[in-house]
Amino acid sequence: MLRAVLLDFNGVLVDDEAIHGELIQRVLAEEGIELSGERYRELFAGRDERSALSRILAEEGRPAGPAEVMGLVARKARGYQEVARRQGFTFYPGALELVEGAARQGLMLGLVSGALREEIVQALHQASLRPYFKVMVTAEDVREGKPSPEAYLLALDLLNGQPPLPERLLHPHEVLAVEDSPAGVEAAGQAGLATLAVASVYTQTELGAADLRVASLADLDPDRLQELFAEASRR
Repeated sequence: MLRAVLLDFNGVLVDDEAIHGELIQRVLAEEGIELSGERYRELFAGRDERSALSRILAEEGRPAGPAEVMGLVARKARGYQEVARRQGFTFYPGALELVEGAARQGLMLGLVSGALREEIVQALHQASLRPYFKVMVTAEDVREGKPSPEAYLLALDLLNGQPPLPERLLHPHEVLAVEDSPAGVEAAGQAGLATLAVASVYTQTELGAADLRVASLADLDPDRLQELFAEASRR
């Protein structure tokens, strides 16, 4: 039985992957490092920026400590906030309706993302979605980003331990993770969750490790979500 849904943020709810890519490329260009779109997609999509930036710098022969890496993350974050203030956030078709419908059905909801908390909260407030999410795990809350399962395991602990407490303990097999990247699918799978992948950034073939795949959240409603989860549980 499906009791909770954990969603990624970028690429699942908010259509901003191109903005993140452009800003990361700009920050690295200011450091004299050229990053192709293909390389960005390989290293950053679905992963936390700290580890991806550390890897890029090391590959360029410029290994950096945590302070330098966080400085780059902060510069990119300032750029993102400027874009958000100027043009707002674009939510994928069906995203708002799915969240609201799932909440009406009594499902517990959470966000598990490699994005910064401030960015997520700003977007949720814009769409009046913040009250629907019981838990939120962001880049600041974990040591290792996806594909490590750390963020999903923390989200499960918070769903069980953060008021209002569930009537009975929530188990991983009662939770569905909605992701858009191979790294996210791997992270949720390692945490023991069924996974539904949305082909917004990667193709459905590239997301083949997911239990379930859809082209768009517009194809879903809470009843269909329940049906898909039941289908995955029988496998």
